[in-house]
Amino acid sequence: MNTGNGTRLYVNEVATRDGFQMESRFIPTDDKIALVDRLSGLGYAKIEVTSFTAPKAIPALRDGEEVMGRIARRPGVVYTALVPNLRGGERALDSRVDEFNIVMSASETHNLANLRMTREQSFAQLTEVIALARQAKVPVNVSLSCVFGCPMEGEVPLDGVLGWVDRFAALGVAGITLCDTTGMAYPTQVQEVCASALARFEALDFTAHFHNTRAMGLVNTVAAVEAGVRRFDMSLGGIGGCPYAPGATGNVATEDVIHMLQCMGYDTGMDLDGLIGAAAQLEALVQHELPAQVSRAGHRLTRHAPPADFSEIVERAKARGEGRKEPQA
Repeated sequence: MNTGNGTRLYVNEVATRDGFQMESRFIPTDDKIALVDRLSGLGYAKIEVTSFTAPKAIPALRDGEEVMGRIARRPGVVYTALVPNLRGGERALDSRVDEFNIVMSASETHNLANLRMTREQSFAQLTEVIALARQAKVPVNVSLSCVFGCPMEGEVPLDGVLGWVDRFAALGVAGITLCDTTGMAYPTQVQEVCASALARFEALDFTAHFHNTRAMGLVNTVAAVEAGVRRFDMSLGGIGGCPYAPGATGNVATEDVIHMLQCMGYDTGMDLDGLIGAAAQLEALVQHELPAQVSRAGHRLTRHAPPADFSEIVERAKARGEGRKEPQA
């Protein structure tokens, strides 16, 4: 039974940044560009193409300028990139990004481990990045990590999360991504956090970002939809993760989530068969099996041929049935 009633949801692809940064093998620049171009035609609202972090910090994305400069931009798709600091912001502007995605953590310990700064130091640095973006009239999205829990601190208080959202909102950012960086979220928590954020900050675009570390990524997505979130980060094939989040595995797989949401009657605008084909291309690039399920099994109505001797099975079944007919009165 469909429950979505055609509600429109918007999908952001993060495999080309969040996913590729975790791969041990460098994905050739031409292959990155070809994949982004393929994804651009599948119905995404946004694609996170790359990162403008220092190449020494993330060598897997050292070709960010070339990739962003050579992709074929499709009207209606926002091409965003991770921007960590002013230098990264300048590189992003030179590469004509459509949006800055900036990152800090709601957890002090995780922020220090991941960014080598306290949260206040991160906020001060990102304030400068936001000012640069506003001067260039480029929108800013803030990805707030560890909203649903920190692997080193445990629970992250909701009041603290909303406090950081409030401070960024005051700087004029366009959106906030609530990130389940370590797959610690659970459905009732997701509903509370998302509903509280949406009610308090009506002017912001909220995105939910889930990991499937503990096999709750799909149900957490449903919980966020029911709370009113309409934008979601996903990663083709389920690749990605955080190097400073112990035990965290990949993001929710785009094809798995889209398959579920379409079965439930939601309008994602996405081409599921196209996603399955793109996942096969991605698997060839990363040279290992993807965590996703639907790209292996196909959608739920995928048909399979019966056994080769099926006609003989049918005839034997008919013969057995005829032999058991009741005598006529």
